[in-house]
Amino acid sequence: MKGCEVIADKVLSSCLPFLDTKERQYLCQYLKYVQYAADATVMRHGEPGKFMGFVVSGKLAVKKETEFVGKFVLVALLQAGAMVGEIAVVSGSPRTATVVALEESELLLLSHDKAQQLLQDNPALGVKLLEKIILVVGSRLQRASERLAQLL
Repeated sequence: MKGCEVIADKVLSSCLPFLDTKERQYLCQYLKYVQYAADATVMRHGEPGKFMGFVVSGKLAVKKETEFVGKFVLVALLQAGAMVGEIAVVSGSPRTATVVALEESELLLLSHDKAQQLLQDNPALGVKLLEKIILVVGSRLQRASERLAQLL
């Protein structure tokens, strides 16, 4: 298993911009570097949320299945610098959407267990990560509310 040490700090700073160089280097020991081929499923609706990801490169589609079997609604497109599946680190609850790589993509994965270990080993960094997750989730909720209001 390779961690994020395979990625140059310049690239790391673009996908983890809320951390300084020392924090990024420390976090690397908790992350797993993974490549996904185009059309690969990164996360599937209903599966246990065991990890979150930081998109290093590529593009991901977040899709919700509709009441029509095999039909999806595109919820979001995520590119380098985005977080995906972040609720898994907090709750470990089942996935609420399916995420597919639209092109070859690289992610840094943080498992629920590693996140819990990070909180024990380095509480300040763990809290900083959780604060970022809250900001991202809040921003996504606000955008979703605005879109819903336009429809009503």
